[in-house]
Amino acid sequence: MASSAESFSRSVWWNITSEPKTDYPKLQGAADADVIIIGGGLTGLSAALFLAERGRKAIILEARHVGFGASGRNGGQVIPGLKHDPEDLLATYGTEHGQRMIEMVGGAADLVFDLIKNHNIQCSPVRAGWIQAAHSEMATTAVHKRARQWQAQGVDVDILDRSAIAQLSGTQHYFGGWRDPRAGAIQPLDYARGLARKAAETGAVIYENSPVIGLAREGSDWVARTDTGTVRAREVLVATNGYTGNLVSGLEQSILPVQSMLIATRPLSAKLQQEVMPNGVVLSETRKIAFYMRQSADGRFLIGGRGAVGNNEKAALMEALKAGMLRLFPQLKDVGIDYHWSGHVALTMDGLPHLHNPEPGLHAMLGYNGRGIAMATTFGKIYAEHIAEGKPMIYPKTPIPRLAWHAIRKPVMDIGIRWYWIKDRLGFASK
Repeated sequence: MASSAESFSRSVWWNITSEPKTDYPKLQGAADADVIIIGGGLTGLSAALFLAERGRKAIILEARHVGFGASGRNGGQVIPGLKHDPEDLLATYGTEHGQRMIEMVGGAADLVFDLIKNHNIQCSPVRAGWIQAAHSEMATTAVHKRARQWQAQGVDVDILDRSAIAQLSGTQHYFGGWRDPRAGAIQPLDYARGLARKAAETGAVIYENSPVIGLAREGSDWVARTDTGTVRAREVLVATNGYTGNLVSGLEQSILPVQSMLIATRPLSAKLQQEVMPNGVVLSETRKIAFYMRQSADGRFLIGGRGAVGNNEKAALMEALKAGMLRLFPQLKDVGIDYHWSGHVALTMDGLPHLHNPEPGLHAMLGYNGRGIAMATTFGKIYAEHIAEGKPMIYPKTPIPRLAWHAIRKPVMDIGIRWYWIKDRLGFASK
């Protein structure tokens, strides 16, 4: 694979898709819309589809191709909820609003799987649940508390001891955990292409290879400019997540784009398919520097983890990911690796997605912290309902939180990663 994390080459297993690839045109000349959407990932595609269904014309301007970023390169896990627990949301937002937020984020996986079913998206959906695996006794206590909070919300979760999680996952390395039955897995690039297909059929317009180089307000309109054209609209949604630039003041400095790395083995034997992450369940750890894993629809073992800061992929980190796989599943020692790849995800300091409205008609949504499939799809929907129907957005709008140390984020985050390794060894739990 090329050394750059921007590479989206044949070494990416997700390029083997069921949804046909559509080549959308490059913007040429001037166009008008109700809404300009900058970014052809899951947030933008979801927003465009729901806007089109409500009779609003949305134009997507994508710098590369549909699903280029994290939307097409993630681990395929569809996890409902935020990294803040139900009791946290109730304490922060009050009983009524907090409960509405719990219901919104708790139903995020339902939204994804309903879209897949209703629009016949060929993305190998499996809904066997998500395990959050505790890497220590201390972490087990924390995740069992989290599970009981969702039980109190009526979710039929499974609280797992060490024996139960070993049986479900095939590894003896976890102390316990819980399983959320609402979750599942998909092939993410297929899902993005399916959303794009349906959005275009419904009336949205998609332009690829059309990076926006200027965004300015002209009277009551916004005008987005590429090197070959312009689009004018009353509303604009910036949905660029880990590939956010400087179109909106301070937005790039509000997130921490980091690499997420994945490897896919060769197809496992029938015996190993029954031993290692069998039956379609997905798993992620409680470590801050956590692994996430599952089996693919064609019987490969997939494992991912956080990579380097910046664009250059580090071979040593890929080797560390493989070593982590073998530590957890020594039975995979003779199974070769067919594919490896990486791309940027966007982290926020508070661990929550961010929704901003810095000027009239200008919105930005980003920072999904590893839960982008479910939450980006949901954010696109609530944005469309807000614009087309005037519905208040359940999720709160906040000012853009510019990080003062963003310019030196690489050494700062390297220190942070070392600190999290220490915390992981001491057994602290993540969300």
